Amino acid sequence: MIRNKISSKFTAIILALLLGLTSTTASFGQQSLENTNQSLRYSRYSRLSPKIIPIQSSERNFILQIPIEKLEDDARFDDYEFYYTILNSYQQTFTQENLTRLQESDLKKDTPSHFYFEERIVIPEEQSEAIALVKIVDSRQGDEYYYHMDLVGPFILGHPNFGAYFGNSIPFDQTFLTKEQALLFQGTAMNLHRFHYPAAFGAPFPPMETKPAPVPREVKVEYQGDFLINTPRSFDDDGYYFIQSDTNSTAGLMIKTAPEAFPRVNTWEDMIDMVVYISTRKEHEQLLEATDKKKALDQYWIGITKDEEAAKTLIREYFRQIEFANILFTDFKEGWKTDRGMVYTVMGPPNGVVFRQNAEIWTYGDLNSNSKINFTFARVKNILTPNYYTLNRSRALQPEWFQSITLWRSGRMDF
Repeated sequence: MIRNKISSKFTAIILALLLGLTSTTASFGQQSLENTNQSLRYSRYSRLSPKIIPIQSSERNFILQIPIEKLEDDARFDDYEFYYTILNSYQQTFTQENLTRLQESDLKKDTPSHFYFEERIVIPEEQSEAIALVKIVDSRQGDEYYYHMDLVGPFILGHPNFGAYFGNSIPFDQTFLTKEQALLFQGTAMNLHRFHYPAAFGAPFPPMETKPAPVPREVKVEYQGDFLINTPRSFDDDGYYFIQSDTNSTAGLMIKTAPEAFPRVNTWEDMIDMVVYISTRKEHEQLLEATDKKKALDQYWIGITKDEEAAKTLIREYFRQIEFANILFTDFKEGWKTDRGMVYTVMGPPNGVVFRQNAEIWTYGDLNSNSKINFTFARVKNILTPNYYTLNRSRALQPEWFQSITLWRSGRMDF
């Protein structure tokens, strides 16, 4: 996963201080996943991006791949403290004492782009739920990064028994694969099976639209045969792929393909699709029907701001939000087309992010105020990804949604 890196040490310190105002630990009481604020995972100014990628070697045995992407220049191991643990529920409390600290000697790899750890664990037979948790503390400012992944639980249909890797042997930790990239697969099976889904998706309905979105009656799938493990493999067709070692199993790895420019905007047609969130229906229809897309877009941006310089700033900020939404929330849809990506694009990074077993809850505004706004995303069991969420839509969200759109259209939205 690639983000813009923070190059200025001074800027990094200031941003870290600002982030500390919405930091990530439970201030009072005992800390659990349900009261741990994980908003730094969606910040535009994070210094690290941790992941947990499980490989399920047997029913209760896992290899935890823990790649931690370095988003700041010249990231040093000594500037951070790294911990992990296995929880038996989202309510289980954890303290510094029951976290296992990872030392520099535990690193499997330290590359210019990643710190990479790997841990082997066994889940007891009687344990019905298991969640792997990584905690990282920036020792310079005290910022805390968290990432968790369910290993066993009601929303898990199994994890693959193979891994996918970049050329530098770092696990595939992105939510998408651009078409010029290739992956190397490793595992115990001799070959893997490849299924291609050439699906295209539209933008989601806004938060106050309570009628259900249309669902296709059938999903097209193409079996593209098997391929040998330990050989580089690219995925060049539009849509997404599901890779399996056993076609009778529900376990597999989903890979979303993307054009070379992704996560950035690629074409004028894409730009027109993406402005749907801040446009009126009439404006968007006119853009879709325009013969000269670039000219129509220029007129659109200047028309809503009434100022050419303000329009340039608005374009830059809006499509930067789209880029981050693509990085953070792409699954089998492009990130900006997901419910979380839509809310992130319009509302910006949330001040608070907490997880339940069955939901992810975002908070905007003062976390201790009665005027704060919550967006709740329900977790949906899905064979393609363990992290699929849909927004609980409500007409009560309409005032705040329209207020944010008004700020965008006036050129005053700034994250």
